Amino acid sequence: MGNYTLDVKFDKITYTADALNLQEFERCLFRNCDFSSCNFIGVTFIDCRFYQCNFDGAKINHVALRTVNFEHCQIKEVNFSMCDKLIFDISFSDCILDFSKFYTLKIKGTAFTNCSLIAVDFMNTDLTEVVFDHCDLYRSEFNKAIANKADFRTSYNYTIDPEKTKIKKAVFSFPEVKGLLFKHDLIIK
Repeated sequence: MGNYTLDVKFDKITYTADALNLQEFERCLFRNCDFSSCNFIGVTFIDCRFYQCNFDGAKINHVALRTVNFEHCQIKEVNFSMCDKLIFDISFSDCILDFSKFYTLKIKGTAFTNCSLIAVDFMNTDLTEVVFDHCDLYRSEFNKAIANKADFRTSYNYTIDPEKTKIKKAVFSFPEVKGLLFKHDLIIK
């Protein structure tokens, strides 16, 4: 069995591939830490906060993220779809998540605030009531996603096919709503 860590602040640590494996962290703060070399196995984060951390390319298979906040983090090319799905609860603020994957996850009510979500894979993802607040969704994929009641009002660069994505009662704003009509090759003035 791994270690349990409660209420500890970690600052400016560069973690090796297996440094955190089989550990549980609760109510911990990670500030300016580098997780990019990590290959997480059996790691649990409960009520934790990551601030200005680097996760670029980290392997987060079999990681439990339970009420975890990421702020000002680099999280490019990370595959969240292999995370533990029990109580999967995350939020992102001022993060770069380009080329990351949320494929098939249930992330109802998740908040993405001021995030770069370029070419993110949301295919088959449950995005019910997700808030995309001032996010760049350029080339993000929503095929077969459930985005009912999702809030896209302040986000931009999205292209969503309403025939392939459930968007009942989702909220959009003009002129960005044109991203729902992209496949019709219309000119909107």
